[in-house]
Amino acid sequence: MHAAVYRGSSVVSVEEIPTPTIGPGEILIRVEACGICHTDLKKIEYNLLAPPRVYGHETAGVVAAVGSGVTRFQPGDRVFAFHHIPCRQCFYCRRKLYAQCPVYKKVGITAGFEPAGGGFAQYVRVMDWIVEAGVEKIPDGISFERATLVEPLNTCLKAVVQCDPQPEDLVVILGQGPIGLMFTMLTRRTGARVAATDTIDARLELASQCGAEFAWDPRKVDVAAEARRLTSGRGADLVIVAVSVPGIVDQAMACSRPGARILLFAQTSATERIETTGADLCVGERTLFGCYSASIDLQKESANLVFGGEIPVDALISHRLPLVKIRSGIDLALHPGPKSLKIIVQPQRWS
Repeated sequence: MHAAVYRGSSVVSVEEIPTPTIGPGEILIRVEACGICHTDLKKIEYNLLAPPRVYGHETAGVVAAVGSGVTRFQPGDRVFAFHHIPCRQCFYCRRKLYAQCPVYKKVGITAGFEPAGGGFAQYVRVMDWIVEAGVEKIPDGISFERATLVEPLNTCLKAVVQCDPQPEDLVVILGQGPIGLMFTMLTRRTGARVAATDTIDARLELASQCGAEFAWDPRKVDVAAEARRLTSGRGADLVIVAVSVPGIVDQAMACSRPGARILLFAQTSATERIETTGADLCVGERTLFGCYSASIDLQKESANLVFGGEIPVDALISHRLPLVKIRSGIDLALHPGPKSLKIIVQPQRWS
């Protein structure tokens, strides 16, 4: 089969490698679509994990083969898969901190080499504990491309549940890439007022269509001043940081009120550093916290939101590329243009 193999030094090359073999309790999926996610981009761009690996974890496709003992699925089923599933028994799982579970930290899908998601390949092997609880069927009439968005939507839904916006809150969402736009859609459902920021006009326009009451370019608008203006001088009640650029946490602090909550969602690399004053947190009584990855408790709800159409995720897909063009997709995701948003790789396409 063909796969996009990370070879180190930020190099990804499309190569022919063996199709994975499966064991008892496992399934083989023919990958029809896989989204390019910024967590994988960071691993590639900053060489965070040892090569070789095949990345890609927003995976949807068709069951090609099933191992002995598998009864929930059969060849021909259209499915999507989560690459992390917790044990639901350990210290962290009992506290619903699933992303900290040792089993959750194990990647359970591979196209070969060290498991890393594998979706940037024509076939992936799904291991038994993922088959048991992390694979779901795609309803008839739903595209594989839409199904790839269930996992990222789950991560955003988990964060919104953790943030718990209230109807009277002003929520500022910094960054309106695909993840930021999902945050805008999900936060608007809570009844909170949403102000979105980005430097790309097309993304601001889409943010308004997705429920943002206000959409600002921080190069043209004083976001902190606007947040205070809308809240009788206080500032935002909640700030969601959905982008990772220098100075973004300072901006979040500046536009938040005393006692506000500030969620860091995009700061996923150990190489990233944030800096703020102790007074902003301590004297200002702000809460700075993070949220990472998906929640097994929200698998069904996130799938229903995507498949039922309540969250118009199809609007986020801007590019569909064959596997051979994955490098151009990675470059576009790292350096987005005016019209680029979610980029989907289709490994079965040749052109």
